Order: sequence, then C-alpha cells, then structure tokens
Amino acid sequence: MGILFGTDGIRARANTHPMTAEIALKTGRALAMFFNKNNRGKIIIGKDTRLSGDMFEHALAAGACSMGVDVYLAGVIPTPGIAYLARTLPDVVAGVVISASHNPFQDNGIKIFKGDGFKLDNETEALIEKIILENDQEKHAITIQETGRIFQLPHAASDYAAFIKDLVPGVDFSGIKAVIDCSNGASSQVAPALFKTMGLDVTTLFTDPDGKNINLNCGSEHIETMVEKVIETNADIGLAFDGDADRLIAVDQKGRVVTGDQIIAICAVHEKEKGNLKNNTVVTTVMSNMGLGSCLKEKGINHIMSQVGDRHVMMDMVKAGAVVGGEDSGHMIFLNHHTTGDGIISALMLLAILKGTGRSLENLAKVMTVYPQMLENIDVTSKPDISTVPEIVQVITESEKELEGRGRVLVRYSGTQSLCRVMVEAPSVEETKTHVRRIADMVKKTLGS
Repeated sequence: MGILFGTDGIRARANTHPMTAEIALKTGRALAMFFNKNNRGKIIIGKDTRLSGDMFEHALAAGACSMGVDVYLAGVIPTPGIAYLARTLPDVVAGVVISASHNPFQDNGIKIFKGDGFKLDNETEALIEKIILENDQEKHAITIQETGRIFQLPHAASDYAAFIKDLVPGVDFSGIKAVIDCSNGASSQVAPALFKTMGLDVTTLFTDPDGKNINLNCGSEHIETMVEKVIETNADIGLAFDGDADRLIAVDQKGRVVTGDQIIAICAVHEKEKGNLKNNTVVTTVMSNMGLGSCLKEKGINHIMSQVGDRHVMMDMVKAGAVVGGEDSGHMIFLNHHTTGDGIISALMLLAILKGTGRSLENLAKVMTVYPQMLENIDVTSKPDISTVPEIVQVITESEKELEGRGRVLVRYSGTQSLCRVMVEAPSVEETKTHVRRIADMVKKTLGS
C-alpha cells in the first residue's frame, strides 16, 4: 500500500485527507496524464448513492478535462458495471468508481480500472500515486488548449444489466422465491429489475437511497432484516449486496448465512463436475476459512491463497489461469464472465445452480464444513508492523502454540480504515472466543485509543 492507496483504491471520510475534492481533481489529472499519453481517449466515471458522490464526480471530471480528456458520466451504477463499460466502449483508457463499498455514507473512495476492465496492479498504482502527489500538475495543464468535455451515458446501467442477463441465455428462474437486499446502494434499481425479468419471484429490501442510508443497518454487512424477511415469506434464498454491489452474502431458506467461501466452494465444485473449472484451480485469500481448503482438497481442486484484496485474487487468478476465486467477505470472481468481482453475477451463478440441480441452498452448502471463526475489528491510532510490537507477538505466539495446528490466527490491519483485524479459527466456538478476546485485548492495550 502507498500513501494514498489502500487495498482497494483511495478511501477515507469524505472531506478529510485523502478523500478531498482537491485530491479527486488531482487524481483525475493523473489518470489523464498516465493513461492518455499518445491520443485523445475517454475516461468513464460511475458512483454509488453516497451524498458526497456528486462532489467527487465533478472534481474527478474537471481534473481529467483539464488535461484534454473527455469524460463520460455513467451515474449511479455498480462498481463492476464500470469495469464492463471500460472494456467494451471504444477508446476508453480508464474507468473510475466513486464508492466506499460497504462503509457508512460519511466515507467515500476512488476505485480505478484500466481500459481492459482490470483493476490496477501495484506498480501502476504506485506510478499514478506519484503523479497525484506531484506539486506541479498545473504546469502540465497550462499546455492544454483543447480541454476535454463531459458527456452523459444515460443507458450505462441498463447496458450493464443486459450484459449480465446474456451470461445465462434462456435460463428461467421461475419457481425460485428470493429476498434481495440492495443496501440502498448502487444495485437498488438494477438488481430487482434484472431478476424479475428472469422469472425470479422477488421481494426487495432497501432500494430507496437518500444519500445517507447506504449500508445503514442493511446490505451484506447487516443481514438481520433480510433473514427475517426470508423466513417470513418462506423464500428459497436471500441475497444481500454491499453499497457498490461487488460483494454478495447469501442466506438459505432457514435464514442461515452462506458465506463467500461457501459460495466459492459450491460454484467451484459445480464447475468441476461440468468440466468447466479451468486448470482445476481456485484462488482465495489468506482470510478464507480452513474448511474451504479442506473441501477443495477433498474434491481434488488446487487451492492458491493470495494477499487480502480482490485485486490480488484477480492477479493470482490470471497467473494461474483460474476462472473461480474470491474472498470470504463476499467478493467472488468468475473470470470467464467478468474482469472483477461482481455481486450480481455471483448471485446469478448461485441461482443458476439452484435451478439446474433442483437442490436447496441449504443442501448445496453442505459441500463445505465451516470451521468456527471469529473476526474482531479494533480501532487503532497507528499501524506499526505487527512483528515489531512484542506484546502482540507474544500473545499471538501463545495462542498458536495452544492451537497446535488445530486452528489458526491472523492479525492484520485494514487497508481502508484505522482498524486492526483479529481473526481466529479453532475447533470450538468457546476456544475461538477465548483466543480472539486475548489477542484483541492486547491490541487495544498497545495500539488502541
């Protein structure tokens, strides 16, 4: 990670560094300078439903236009929709999404895609960050006589929806009853309309964004209301997206959570049985549940573990020639369909398996045994290398010794927030709680406010 960029772009509280209008303008300039060196290309900008989205949209557009690049505004659209448009529309050099994903409305962020629809690699990110932080951008802008213009893309969201629908031509989801939680975010219009046209019996929740209610007690991080509605309506499945709809968390007909790891296991095993699991390989991160590794090993599927962050998963998928990967948090990537994680596509893949097999989600999820796992987030005032804090190292070592290979401990910082994440897996819930509490208390004592 750099000075501005975290695990997934730039992210912070809106109007605080680095998420200021000034940084957004400089980012627009930097993208134009970096990606449009030899011709007059285009930059596409989309956003989720946050109040501050308009401000950053205009700042980014102004920066890009000041360097002679035309900007096309897609409006409110899921993050993967911008990746799709970037790789399919002519002369697009970059796509930008203004979103802080699953964070509260006060936060915002800038996610960047190249013209091929893939997120930035570390080297490219570092080069762009260097340009953003330069103090002499204005001297480059002075030389531009033909500034760019701003255009609207009125059919951006519907074009993206049509692309998704075409992934499973002829599939009819009639007979499946679903509750969909759109988190008052970017999927609020796209997802319900799309699934209804595909025959799904849909009950929708949280589709009335007001700029401040995105992710507020709803979406993939807060599924309680969706669980109640699934049980109340006797639905077959519940599908919850996050604010920019690149994540999915599902629940079965009894309201029990089916995690990202479980969805990956269901899809990977299904694809292998159909002969479509390219290179017989799945890529996930070090945060994946141990039960996923056991499931894949039992099914004879190769398992590669990447750094945390869906773009790292993607990079390792490309290297390995894999087509299925993702994170337990709900980012699922189907590389034979799209260049980035996509919550709506993930839902589509899962629904297609339900329809094709006639099995319930509860039954399908049994392919993987979930090890007891707890994750606690601790607010921290600084982020020193964990290995340099002896008190934390000692308590981690003690827990690992007691687990003796029957579980694992992972302590890492959030790449987008001032948090330290303590994750423990152990044979029992009680033992898991004990180790999480011990390590979390020490993190609070040494690094907390």
